[in-house]
Amino acid sequence: MSREDILMQAAKELDIELSEIQVNQFIKYYEILVEWNSFMNLTGITDYDEVVVKHFIDSLLIVKAFDLSSTRSLIDVGTGAGFPGIPLKIIYPNINVVLLDSLNKRIKFLNEVIDQLGLTKIETIHGRAEDFGRDKKYREKFDLCVSRAVANLATLSEYCIPFVKKNGYFIPFKSGKIAEEVEEAKKAVKLLGGKLEEVKPLILPNTDIERSFVIIHKKENTSKTYPRSAGKPSKEPLK
Repeated sequence: MSREDILMQAAKELDIELSEIQVNQFIKYYEILVEWNSFMNLTGITDYDEVVVKHFIDSLLIVKAFDLSSTRSLIDVGTGAGFPGIPLKIIYPNINVVLLDSLNKRIKFLNEVIDQLGLTKIETIHGRAEDFGRDKKYREKFDLCVSRAVANLATLSEYCIPFVKKNGYFIPFKSGKIAEEVEEAKKAVKLLGGKLEEVKPLILPNTDIERSFVIIHKKENTSKTYPRSAGKPSKEPLK
């Protein structure tokens, strides 16, 4: 099968029909990822078929857990090599997307991807979530915050919920068995103005990889106390 066919078939597993432009954008994204990965550490996965499933389709799997059709603005916190933010931007070109990462080298890579894919209404910001979560330009400005970053849910909630508008959503991508982690994060979520609505467990198509989406609905504005200063949320998660 051609690269195009592999991609289109994988997307169909999520009931996503890719246009020719979108197919070309994903393939170009893959090519830039592999090229830059040769001189900087972006991903341990470089085989095309694996990148399609474990990065592209995994990023889009959220469509099976949440309806993004009315989402106008999205921030991806700790975006790394652009997952899930860039695949979601390709599929939903009208959403305003912000990609936040603390490593400037990755921001340069993301800017190159954005430029070569011809993406608009998307920006990158270099820095820590704790700092930008207090910035008036970004605080409580987004309909949806997503994150595939590996962090405890209580910590991740403190990084992410401050970005979300009242009545918006924070949906982290989690793996494995997370019932205990979710239970332990409930108080933190509430302190930050959120309500843990449900956990949607899914299987990544054509794999045995478990993925859970934690649906957190922001009911109240976040107290000015949060996020705490840089480093605090990870060292002392809210309890």
